[in-house]
Amino acid sequence: MSVILETEYLVKDFGSIRAVDNLNIRLSKGSITALLGGNGAGKTTTLSMLLGLLIPTSGRINIFDQDFVKNRYPALKRMNFSSPYVDLPQRLTVRENLTFYGKLYELKNVKSAVVEMAETFRLTEFFDRRVSKLSAGQKTRVSLAKALINQPDLLLLDEPTASLDPETVFWIRSFLKKYQQDKGATILLTSHNMKEVEQLCENVLLLGNGKLVEEGTPSDLLLKYGRNTLEEVFLDISRGGKV
Repeated sequence: MSVILETEYLVKDFGSIRAVDNLNIRLSKGSITALLGGNGAGKTTTLSMLLGLLIPTSGRINIFDQDFVKNRYPALKRMNFSSPYVDLPQRLTVRENLTFYGKLYELKNVKSAVVEMAETFRLTEFFDRRVSKLSAGQKTRVSLAKALINQPDLLLLDEPTASLDPETVFWIRSFLKKYQQDKGATILLTSHNMKEVEQLCENVLLLGNGKLVEEGTPSDLLLKYGRNTLEEVFLDISRGGKV
C-alpha cells in the first residue's frame, strides 16, 4: 500500500524541553491509525507539526509524496482536522461556520456542501444558532462536519467522540469507518477510549516522552502483552515507565 504520511527523525524542542524525540511513523493509504500516549507524551505537538502549526526543530515530514515542511499548502487542501478542544468562531452560527470553511477550501458549491454536512451530522435543528449557544456534544458534531466538508484524503482527529452520547458515538464511529472505506481516506486519531481504538483502528502508535515506544495492530499488542484489552496494555506500558 502507498504511504500517505511519513515522518523521519522528527524532533520538536521548546527551549531545553524535547517534546518530540526522533519520531518515525508511516501511515498507509486507506488506514485508520491511533496515536496514543499519556499526558505530555507528545501527541498534541506531533499533530500540530502534521498540520503545519508548528515548525519541526529537525527531521522530515512527507505528506502525499511532498515535503510538507517546505511546502505545506498543496497538502493542506487535501487534509482536515477536528478537535473538541479547538474552538470554532463562537459568534458565528453553525451555517456561517461551515460556509466560511467551505469557502476557505475553495469548494465549487459551498451552499450544497454546507447543507449536506448539516444533514449528515444532524445539525439542521440548530443550523442558525451561534456556536457559543451550543452544548459540548453539539460543538463536537459541528467540528466533525467542518472536518469533512472538503472530503479530505487525510483526516486528523483529536478525541473525535468526546462529549457525545453513546448513540451518537456509535453513529460517528460507523460513519468514520464507512468514510474510510468509501473514500479510501487515511485517518489518524487520538483517543483515551481504548474500546474505540480497538473497534476503529488497524494500527496503534504509542508515544512516551516524545518517542515511539510501541507499535502494532490491536490484536498483535494484545497477544504480545497477554492482555484482553488495549486499556490493560496501555497500563502495562505506563507502569513500566515507558509512557
